[in-house]
Amino acid sequence: MQQHSLIQKYNVPGPRYTSYPTVPYWEEDQFSLDRWKASLKRAFDESNGTEGISLYIHLPFCESLCTFCGCHKKVTKKHDVERPYIQAVLQEWDLYCQLLEDKPIIKEIHLGGGTPTFFAPEHLTQLLQGILAKADIAAVHEFSFEGHPNNTSREHLQALYDLGFRRVSYGVQDYNETVQKAIHRIQPYENVEQVTQWAREIGYTSISHDLVFGLPFQRLDDVLHTIQQTKRLMPDRLAFYSYAHVPWIKGNGQRGFKDADVPKDSMKRQCYEEGKKLLLAEGYKEIGMDHFALPSDAMHEAFLQGSLHRNFMGYTASKTQVMIGLGLSSISDSWYSFAQNEKKIEDYYARLEQGEIPVYRGHILSDEDLIIRKHILNLMCSFETSWQEESMAVPELSEILASLEEMQADGLLKLHPQRIEVLDAGKPFVRNICMAFDLRLKRKMPENRIFSMTI
Repeated sequence: MQQHSLIQKYNVPGPRYTSYPTVPYWEEDQFSLDRWKASLKRAFDESNGTEGISLYIHLPFCESLCTFCGCHKKVTKKHDVERPYIQAVLQEWDLYCQLLEDKPIIKEIHLGGGTPTFFAPEHLTQLLQGILAKADIAAVHEFSFEGHPNNTSREHLQALYDLGFRRVSYGVQDYNETVQKAIHRIQPYENVEQVTQWAREIGYTSISHDLVFGLPFQRLDDVLHTIQQTKRLMPDRLAFYSYAHVPWIKGNGQRGFKDADVPKDSMKRQCYEEGKKLLLAEGYKEIGMDHFALPSDAMHEAFLQGSLHRNFMGYTASKTQVMIGLGLSSISDSWYSFAQNEKKIEDYYARLEQGEIPVYRGHILSDEDLIIRKHILNLMCSFETSWQEESMAVPELSEILASLEEMQADGLLKLHPQRIEVLDAGKPFVRNICMAFDLRLKRKMPENRIFSMTI
């Protein structure tokens, strides 16, 4: 079947699978803070000594609203919010350290946003020093942060480098001014070039750029021009992903343009395919879904070794069983359960003032969830999965295989007796393939549209 026909056939709403079950299918009535604490303590005791833990720290403040963004954020130009927020995050960390009892060994830290570089370098230093004072650092570790090209200073980069950070990700999106105005993210190439050069001069070993296709008013020439400009800087790693247009969820944040202004179906996919050709020609390797890396980057090495992992931070070369999310709206993962923090800053502060870990909802994974989660992770990270071992026995296997037969006929995958292999033609459709394993989705399709389109 031709690519255009495949896109029309498989371009349906579907999850991005940063977790399984996906958030809309969490059984919140089965969850409690006490159950989360017990789950986390169990996972920490099992894995801290052997692999350490990951920390995701959400820094939610932005000076202006980017209308393509789907993240939880607080828009303000008042920087007096910095200090009380950092004190709150450190208070939350202290509550976790009391719960865990043994000293955490930190393998991974990621500062996400919002805009982490909204915070002054001295405040980020205060935050990280407070975190690290109560932990040990794993011998092999990765500390990373998201930097806005317009406000990341050399002082930011140096301060975080001095604390052990070696990876930085810059949100580029697109260099076309019309597109930038539509998404309210004006940043010239010169700004991206400057912060990329500073990071290299200081000694960062992995620099990443985020590029987005399918943005309002974006044409194929815009995407190709952005990639040509990106080639001049040769970041070590790239995220090249589809804009998730979900205004029915994000409200005014994604209503700075009309639905008709957003590229559709085959045009959107052409932007990806042509962009991918340029990246591969420059020596980048395709990693998982929508990611590319130079052969020298740790993510490519993890992909080759089969150790690539995916969680609420996206793809990571460092796998840990425990990921603790600190800050407003952060999600934590013990492998056995998920827990999300309060989304309103007033509620987040209030819970901490009461001496409580500020979790407000979550999900305890069933035995079936754990099996399906492994298969979806395998597909997302390795483009294959098998059920040869008893621990990977798939519930409702015959129904899953039946739903995959049509994809095999379309040349997207190969069904083997006890495993499936995603073919090159099927990699753009890996979300659809994962949906075949998503038993919760199969049993109860959403009444209203809650997911972005898969293509």
